[in-house]
Amino acid sequence: MSLRDKIEEDYKNSLKSKDKHKISTSRLILSAIKDLDIINRSGPNKKDTNDEDIKKLLKKMIKQRTESIELYKKSNRSDLLETEQNEANILSSYLPKQMSDEETKAVCQKIIEQTGASSLKDMGKVMSELKKNYSDTIDFSRAGTIIKEFLNKK
Repeated sequence: MSLRDKIEEDYKNSLKSKDKHKISTSRLILSAIKDLDIINRSGPNKKDTNDEDIKKLLKKMIKQRTESIELYKKSNRSDLLETEQNEANILSSYLPKQMSDEETKAVCQKIIEQTGASSLKDMGKVMSELKKNYSDTIDFSRAGTIIKEFLNKK
């Protein structure tokens, strides 16, 4: 089952169960996917929207929610904060499970050793290896911080 089919199926189920949060978030996702379909159909690089495109879209949506959550925390807007957290949780449920901090540190250390990185100049090499092997399961902003810590110690 493709990711799009899973989202559509969950949307139908949420309509049946009358889960308001899931209904509205599913509509947001499906609308964004349709926008992505339109973008992919027009323009110079015509292609069908695949699961990888949808995963990138979901990550972007999660990032937006995370930024909003931070703003709402600073502004003490608990009503809006709860809505954004619910949306972020629903969006995250469609992505592969992210690595914990400990797992991320271990993977970063391993890649640094494999690539022979010794300074911050080598960070690009390390990040490209991470993207090749762990693009779905690692938080790159967190990984970047960890890699900088490791390379600064050397």
